[in-house]
Amino acid sequence: MSDAPDYSASSKVSVAQPASAPAQAERATNRIRIVLSAGVVLLLGVGGLLLWRAQSRVNQVALAGSAKPVSVVTAQSAEYRPFRSYIGTLEPWQAARVGPQLISAYVSTVLVRPGAVVQKGEVLATLDCRHAAASTRAVAMQAEAIDARQKALADEAARTAGLLDGGFVSPNEAEQKLAQSASEAAQLQAGKAQLARSSLEVDDCVLRSPFAGEVASRDVDPGAYVRPGAALVSVVDRSIVRVTAEAPEVDFAVVEPGTQVKMRFLSTKQELVGVVSRRAPAADPGTRTVHFEIDVPDPKRTLPVGTTAELVIDVGEPRPASAIPLAAAAVRTGKVALFTVEGDVARARVVPLLGERQGTLYLDPSLKPGTQVVLEGRALLQDGDPVAVGATEGKL
Repeated sequence: MSDAPDYSASSKVSVAQPASAPAQAERATNRIRIVLSAGVVLLLGVGGLLLWRAQSRVNQVALAGSAKPVSVVTAQSAEYRPFRSYIGTLEPWQAARVGPQLISAYVSTVLVRPGAVVQKGEVLATLDCRHAAASTRAVAMQAEAIDARQKALADEAARTAGLLDGGFVSPNEAEQKLAQSASEAAQLQAGKAQLARSSLEVDDCVLRSPFAGEVASRDVDPGAYVRPGAALVSVVDRSIVRVTAEAPEVDFAVVEPGTQVKMRFLSTKQELVGVVSRRAPAADPGTRTVHFEIDVPDPKRTLPVGTTAELVIDVGEPRPASAIPLAAAAVRTGKVALFTVEGDVARARVVPLLGERQGTLYLDPSLKPGTQVVLEGRALLQDGDPVAVGATEGKL
């Protein structure tokens, strides 16, 4: 028996064997599948969440079926009287543009300014008329010379006529002396007429107020050269103010003299009542309007002329009406379209229009007082639409 050691059993050592390649590939595929599945699930969850969030904010109620917000006003009981309104102008009782009428000259002085109170005959301005004055003096001297010569010829003609009876002169000579005397007399009259004309030119150099009043404007200053017809200053008389206006031809009877007129002056905010003082008997051929005037005594001169007046003349008789603001309806020919609120529903209505004054519509009483009328929001309404009243105005 051999004592040599047996290495056969101890040589069997346990060694881990590496996994095969197919198994590793399968495991990697499984991991990819798990990741993809988790990503798809996550995406589906996020998409579902977003879809739920979007759908939760969508209004499922149709716009036509939702109540529309509006504000309303209550129709008021009122009286309406038909009227006519006109725009008038305040004119002075008298007005004059003062300037030379016969002579051209330089302006020497202008003694007044706008607002000055002047009396009749008061000097307003003067012109430099030295040339006209010298011409007038020359014409006057010529007239005196002609007068002296004419007197001498007249005396000579008388003496010649006396000698004619004694036969000392011929009839022809006597007639010639009389003709010379008559010619000189005619020249004398022509010289006097020329002197009168020159005197008028000299008088035209001093410009005076034709009546008592106030200076409205000053158009030139000293040193300016003016010609006949040019105005230096203008004068107005406001003791009585004429309110003038034009009425359509169909209102000829409305503006009959004596008719009461309500007036409002925009410049002073005054309100007065007057009567038509006069009316033109014919219409203007171009505009077919009739001119009428109202006299307003103004001794304190508080009304500025050339300004605007609003005139109102009532016609017919007062009648009951329902009043609503102008903004609550659409005005058509003789009618208005509006919406009333009945419960929670808007109803379209067309109501006859009686008239309009100062932003208020006066309607036929078929629209009963107390009815709620849509004021704001009516542009989006149709008949039968549900409404939600947000505000109510009780007064106009």
